[in-house]
Amino acid sequence: MAFPTSVNNMITDSVTQSNTKVLGDAPAVALGNLYQASAQALSNSAHNATTSQQQTNVTAQAATTMGVAILYSLDTASAGIATTKVLGA
Repeated sequence: MAFPTSVNNMITDSVTQSNTKVLGDAPAVALGNLYQASAQALSNSAHNATTSQQQTNVTAQAATTMGVAILYSLDTASAGIATTKVLGA
């Protein structure tokens, strides 16, 4: 039974029980917040890794394209003749 006051004891008891319920829920809410924050951090990390991999692939494609373009721009016939003259074959 609650302390004697001018307020009905049933009311003070219900307020006490409500406060106890809020205090009892606090650990569960805190753990839920922790799980939510951890899940968001992990998903951000996965998203950043995916974006980094995509950007690396784009850079590799650009380097490959430039390398192939350089190979195609070489004059292979004149390079072969020059090599033959240098080697004296």
